[in-house]
Amino acid sequence: MNITEEQLSQIFPDDPFVAAAWVDALNNALQTYQIDTPQRIAAFIAQVGYESANFTHLVEVLDFTAAHLAALWPNRFQGADGQPNSLALALGGQPEAIANSVYANRLGNGPPESGDGWRYRGRGLIQLTGRSNYQQAGAALKADLENHPELLLQPKYASLSAAWYWSAHGLNSLADAGDFRLITLRINGGLNGYTGRVALWARARQVLG
Repeated sequence: MNITEEQLSQIFPDDPFVAAAWVDALNNALQTYQIDTPQRIAAFIAQVGYESANFTHLVEVLDFTAAHLAALWPNRFQGADGQPNSLALALGGQPEAIANSVYANRLGNGPPESGDGWRYRGRGLIQLTGRSNYQQAGAALKADLENHPELLLQPKYASLSAAWYWSAHGLNSLADAGDFRLITLRINGGLNGYTGRVALWARARQVLG
C-alpha cells in the first residue's frame, strides 16, 4: 500500500506543499521497510509528522537560553539553588557549543572539541543523532551520511533514515498491535508532545481507513 498525495494533504491540511514535496520519497521509504498497511503507515506518518513539525523542521537547532538549558537538563545545567549554573550561563545562546557539550562522548561522538555533537546533531524526519547512528543508517542506506550529514535534509534520505530507524527499533510490530504509546517512547525517549502525536495518528487513521 502507498499513501497518496491527496491523503497526505488531508492529514496535513495546513501545509499545502507537504504532499507534493514528500509523497514520492515517503512511498519509497515505506515500501523499502515494509511500512505497508494502513495501521503501520498511519502510525509512521503521525510520528514523523510530529517530529518534523509537519515536514518543515529537519535539523536540530539547539538555540537555548541558559534558563532553558537548566529546565531541559537540570542534572547538568541547574545549580543547587535551582538557577542556571555556570556551564549553562557559558553555553546559553550558542547552539554549536551546546550541541558539542550535550552530545559529547556518547552516541559514537568524540569530546566537545571534536565538534561531533554539532556535526551529528539531530537531522531527518526522525532526528537521527550521533556519529554511530549516522554510520549505521548510512551503511543500511548505502549513503555516506558520516561525511555528508546534510544528505538527511533531502526528502529521500530524510524519509529513508526515518523508515530505517522505525524498522531497526521494531516499530512495525508495535503499530500492528496499536501500541502508539510505546512507539512514542522508542522514538522520543519520553512522551513529549504525546497529545499532538495522538491527534495526528487519529487523523491519519481516519484518512487511511
